[in-house]
Amino acid sequence: MSSSSSSPILILIFCTFISISLSSAANYPDRYYKSLTNPESSNTTTVYIQVSKPPPLNPTNPNCTIPILQFNNTIGSPPFSKLYSPPSNCTGPWKQIFLEYSVSVEGEQCDRISSVWLDGVEILRTSTAEPSPPGSLWKVRKDVTRYSYLFGRSNLTLSVMLENLVKDKLSGVYHVNVSLLYYQDLNQTGSVPSVEPIEQIKLNRKLGSVSDDTYNAGTYTYVDGTIADMIMPVSGNGGDDFWFKIQNESDIHSKTIQIPQNTKKAVLEVYVSAHGNDEFWYSNPPNSYIEQNNLTTQRGNGAFRQVFAMVDGVTVGSVTPFPVIFSGGVNPLFWEPVVAIGAFNLPTYDIDLTPFLGFLLDGKNHSFGLGVTDCVSFWLVNANLHLWLDHGSDIVQAQSISYLTPPIQFKIKSKFDSLDGKFKIKGKREMEYSGWVNSSAGNFTTRITEKLKFKNKIKIKNYGQEKQVKQKIKVKTEIIVEDENGQEISKSSMSRKYPLKIKISTLPGAETDTYLAITNVTHSFEEKYENEQGEISVENSQDSGGWMLVKDHSVLSGSGSTTQTYSYKDQNGYYSRVVSAANGKILQDNFTLTSVLPSLSFSV
Repeated sequence: MSSSSSSPILILIFCTFISISLSSAANYPDRYYKSLTNPESSNTTTVYIQVSKPPPLNPTNPNCTIPILQFNNTIGSPPFSKLYSPPSNCTGPWKQIFLEYSVSVEGEQCDRISSVWLDGVEILRTSTAEPSPPGSLWKVRKDVTRYSYLFGRSNLTLSVMLENLVKDKLSGVYHVNVSLLYYQDLNQTGSVPSVEPIEQIKLNRKLGSVSDDTYNAGTYTYVDGTIADMIMPVSGNGGDDFWFKIQNESDIHSKTIQIPQNTKKAVLEVYVSAHGNDEFWYSNPPNSYIEQNNLTTQRGNGAFRQVFAMVDGVTVGSVTPFPVIFSGGVNPLFWEPVVAIGAFNLPTYDIDLTPFLGFLLDGKNHSFGLGVTDCVSFWLVNANLHLWLDHGSDIVQAQSISYLTPPIQFKIKSKFDSLDGKFKIKGKREMEYSGWVNSSAGNFTTRITEKLKFKNKIKIKNYGQEKQVKQKIKVKTEIIVEDENGQEISKSSMSRKYPLKIKISTLPGAETDTYLAITNVTHSFEEKYENEQGEISVENSQDSGGWMLVKDHSVLSGSGSTTQTYSYKDQNGYYSRVVSAANGKILQDNFTLTSVLPSLSFSV
């Protein structure tokens, strides 16, 4: 390590191949990539983490490993594919399965989107950190037990897509290793880690090894132990990739599917990410502001987006997504080495289609479509259709009872003078679906209600030199199942809250054509799931602040810090973690684990 006392200089160059022409006065959130040239850090490998609930230790059972994949110039190329079969010396059924996605990279590179599919079913959507020239490492570990139907089958195609470009200063080549970890013994797992995982976490940190695997706490479809009997992809054919690339609000992609006539329950799991002109959709002004100020940006259509699902042209549900910020977003100095919430494991969203089985169980083909309300180019969207079958009958009778999907009630205010203005959007809607299914288990009616509240407020001041974005998304879904006498059999609810605040202020720089950008981001991901078995809650928040001295989208110097607070609670215990990082280093990392067993309690 060099003994030089020179201060760190961070050079950030705008990713021109995916960017757009902006007026600097409009002060949009943007994306960059970084190059660390500090001599003191020239031999240091950065280990990136995403703070979340830790998974179990590696199992003693065998695991399947896909050899390391190298992603060079892969934009426009088909996904890497390999045949998958379950391990012969570790046969199912399995209590739990984890997918492990490990990455190493050297050189400079933009953040990239990536996905893993099995037989066209997406099982992970992730993105990359923005590497430093000395090298970077990270690991994603996701609970994929809900896809057990696929993992038990042989000769399926496992596909991995990571669109990367190696050109000029973009020298980074991503090396990805994909593994599957199978747990046959439930005692090795558990909702809250046991003593061994905690001690292993402490050891990993001491040794500086790749740790802090991410855990998917965003899907509770199988929280009661029931896993789908069949999964069918609602995605592309895999020629170029499996993503549906949504270009505008009228661009609806669909796939024709015929579902078994003995289906008794159906859930559509949606994967979604925003890119290009809509990556920062929550900061987009109305088109009138862009037109009257003669701005060249195409980041318009206002700040409301919603992914909707259709069957045969009829809307059957919608998703208001969590605003994931990738590693190059807003101020990339915030996201090293702690990446933004969801960046390494993007959340998925479930839409229960059971009330619509009345017109799906006719033995005919049906068109399942996906689109994005008011979007501009582009969004990557696809879905998985999870089906539960009646093993006591070849044909199930079903009928839809009610279908109430009123349009969202919006209150929109827009006022601006030149580049300064205020834009407000408030929206709310209550939807209700119901339908009965008569299977060998009995005649049951499923009633689903969903309440959405959306608020977005954008302020642009000082002739466009200061921009503030405040957004709140609240969604509560309630599912009640009744028997034929109207008696309540089960009740569950999912509540989600996504508050977001961004502030960007600019001042003239000391040198020609430079300016100082002061940036702040506060965002949270809050979930609560409740049913007869108990309650699961997740609260995950980040507060980031810093500055950048910018010239032509290159940051000549800067500083960034992030503090993150994470907590996970279920009927087995409580886990919390607080991490603080600044200028690429971890300053604080404390966690607390409390189990229902009094002897298992840690505070580190």
